[in-house]
Amino acid sequence: MQFAERMNLLGTETAFEVLAKARALEAQGRSIVHLEIGEPDFDTPAAIRDAAIQAIHEGFTHYGPSPGMPEVREAVAAHIAKDRGLKVTGDQVVVTPGGKPIITFSILATVNPGDEVIVPNPGFPIYESIVRFAGAKPVPVVLREDRGFRFGAADLEALLTPKTKMVVLNSPHNPTGSMLEPKDLDEIAALLRERDIWVLSDEIYSKILYEGTHQSIATRPGMAEKTILLDGFSKTYAMTGWRLGYGVMPTPLVKHVARLATNVYSHATSFVQRVAPTALGGKQDEVTAMVAEFRKRRAVFVKGLNAIPGVTCAMPAGAFYVFPNVQGLGMKSADVETALLQEAGIAALSGTAFGAHGEGYVRFSYANSIENIEEGLRRFEAFVQSHARAAR
Repeated sequence: MQFAERMNLLGTETAFEVLAKARALEAQGRSIVHLEIGEPDFDTPAAIRDAAIQAIHEGFTHYGPSPGMPEVREAVAAHIAKDRGLKVTGDQVVVTPGGKPIITFSILATVNPGDEVIVPNPGFPIYESIVRFAGAKPVPVVLREDRGFRFGAADLEALLTPKTKMVVLNSPHNPTGSMLEPKDLDEIAALLRERDIWVLSDEIYSKILYEGTHQSIATRPGMAEKTILLDGFSKTYAMTGWRLGYGVMPTPLVKHVARLATNVYSHATSFVQRVAPTALGGKQDEVTAMVAEFRKRRAVFVKGLNAIPGVTCAMPAGAFYVFPNVQGLGMKSADVETALLQEAGIAALSGTAFGAHGEGYVRFSYANSIENIEEGLRRFEAFVQSHARAAR
């Protein structure tokens, strides 16, 4: 039997593949330190869990409108208006099962075969995957360590062509933890404001910050009309398994994204949607506590990595990842990923899982306890020393 050729264009998210390999080794009795998956290791706050149970008891177990329940869309709009300073209404919101549908549907609804989409590299691999699947060309804007893994208008302008249809921003950024600064957003907005180019602004880590204040490019003059803002509940509220995200976009785009939703999954789960007002409108104490714990783990991880000869690591400004430079090992990043799992019992991701320009780096998630992070550091240091001796 033959498969559709388009499937050759579709990539994957390596974190899930490494997780499966790690679980298989654990089933054989191996001890594995899990530093691969981008998932908060905290429980979903009790108030949110209770809201879901109440919604089930109240009968929210049936079909609903494809763009989301009106009251949920209004709650998201009110949150964005307060949190980002954007004047939006519920009619501009589409509620989705996780954030990935916003990536996929935004690209499918705005980008034609042969168009170009500028994506951060290294960057979340699904951007490039969906661009290729849509028949378009992903154009990498390279994030360099010596630039703090940021880019500005000059970097972007050099990549613009008449075929450019969309620019993808991700701040705070996966995998590097970098954050675009206000001046970066100002410059990028000035460059794109008068051009017929969409901006997909992935702000899923907007609440996991350690430095500065999160800002959205949609707040810049003339940018709300061309920006698709992606956010959700998975990271902020430790709700990865609930699958609840949303996009805020110009109203004319909503009907197209909603039509794609109708064709693919009908709508986000009704009782899951009902927890959104509770999450967004309730006390944020547990979110604050989670971020405070991530801050402690970040400090331990970065200090420990920089203490290992031949390894350097920049301090991330947001998210819960470190992206150490391992070029001193003299190994390809993919080989480091494999060897770490097989030899050291550390599940991590190759920098090239996030694009070709991630070569020379690996990504560790610090969504794990300090005890496990310290154990991971011990194993990683022994691994580095072992390979340094072998190289000699």
